[in-house]
Amino acid sequence: MAETLQGSPTPDHMKDVDELNDDEFSDAEQALLEGTVWRKLDRWVLPVCTMFYLLSFLDRSNVANARVAGMQTDLKMSNYEYSVALTVTYVPYIAAEFPSNLLLKYVGPDLMLPAMVTLWGLVATLQGVVTNYSGLLACRFFLGLMEGGLFPGLVLYLSFFYPRDRLQIRVATFFAAASLSGAFSGLLAAAIMEINGKAGKPGWAWIFILEGIFTFVFGFIAFFILPRSPEQARFFTPTERAYVLSKLKLGGAVARDVEKDGFSWIEVVNALKSPHIWLLAVPLFFNGTTLFGLAYFEPTIVAGLGYTGNRAQLMSVPPFATAFVCSMISAVVSDRYRCRGLTTIFFSVLSLIGFAMFLGNKSSHIRYGSLFLSITGAYCTAPALSTWLANNSAPHVRRATAVAIGFIMTNSGGILATWLLGSLSPAPNYTKATVTSVIMSVGMIVFPALNLVYLSRQNRDKSEKRQAMTKEEEPAGLGDRSVWFEYNL
Repeated sequence: MAETLQGSPTPDHMKDVDELNDDEFSDAEQALLEGTVWRKLDRWVLPVCTMFYLLSFLDRSNVANARVAGMQTDLKMSNYEYSVALTVTYVPYIAAEFPSNLLLKYVGPDLMLPAMVTLWGLVATLQGVVTNYSGLLACRFFLGLMEGGLFPGLVLYLSFFYPRDRLQIRVATFFAAASLSGAFSGLLAAAIMEINGKAGKPGWAWIFILEGIFTFVFGFIAFFILPRSPEQARFFTPTERAYVLSKLKLGGAVARDVEKDGFSWIEVVNALKSPHIWLLAVPLFFNGTTLFGLAYFEPTIVAGLGYTGNRAQLMSVPPFATAFVCSMISAVVSDRYRCRGLTTIFFSVLSLIGFAMFLGNKSSHIRYGSLFLSITGAYCTAPALSTWLANNSAPHVRRATAVAIGFIMTNSGGILATWLLGSLSPAPNYTKATVTSVIMSVGMIVFPALNLVYLSRQNRDKSEKRQAMTKEEEPAGLGDRSVWFEYNL
């Protein structure tokens, strides 16, 4: 068997993967392969995806650090104009998500994802050379356009490689980079401010320039690292490749018949008609509002609690670091026990408590402590919702559409957040924004609970139907509506 794993596969393993099932591999083979293939993917694919998203969030949200560092004053921007600049980022960002997700598989994620990163890295760098508000607006527009397809594209891309019950920990790993970037951004900004005035540029400009150059370089390197699909992953042996494909097909992550994963407008419509997609799209809008509000304004909120300069940058770090640790732990639990819904509800309750504490107390210490709960809740809810959406949508085009819908809603919430905290709700209390966040946190409890009830009923109905029919009697092409497709809860 050792020779089989390292060299050419046996004839049995060379048969069409559509016909493979777990019985085609002995228990010993499965145990050895299980311990090998996912670790290989975690070494070759996951770190690149994680870095992509860390850089995405860093380059999109470091404007908050630049604002604290003096950008708004230097460019003579009002709070209203700052909100406009953030909104200009989101409009093309949202517009790019759906077409980008549909094109991803056909253009090739190994080309499309690194191209996005390289291009927005260039745009992010140019933010550091702008000298007026109009220049900043132009940069923010193209930054949003280049970044728009990344997050839904990464979720979709990882679903090509990992079975459904192994997906959330991987989505959480790269999404945790968002909370890590929040911490990292504060530390970087504090360090970069030390070169304030070098080459005649203020510290806030160097934040954009140095972070943007790193993104550009990493995106270029990724062209030579990222595999297109499991079939073309050079780090797999033929047996490992066959095993991964069989697991993906047997688990419903990809279609057994490759032709069924081709583009179809019917599958786009089927996604739009799926109740469970919309029961998650609504809380994703709520989550986008709370999450992006905290991402863009947490340094400003911290500054409003009495911290100034580099002290404000550094004090913005601990809540995001806590969110990073909690998101990783929650993802392991959610994957192990397949409890996407309960994970979502638990952390939404945490968000609710955090926002209620901020609303109900004037103490700076209590308000700062509330950020640990609200940020952790928002950043741990997002990967659970995203994975839940991807897990329960098949075939490929339906899943791509579902994920795109989810992130269109998330980023629409981001637009609302930029106005709620930017100009509609004055600092330092942010009363209207906090009341809205409390209401939305309640919604993030109610809608996932309704989805749990709906999917549980669907699974019971499917179980009953399976008793009365065979697989051969069922029409082909039903995707997640097949009675043999069990929804993850």
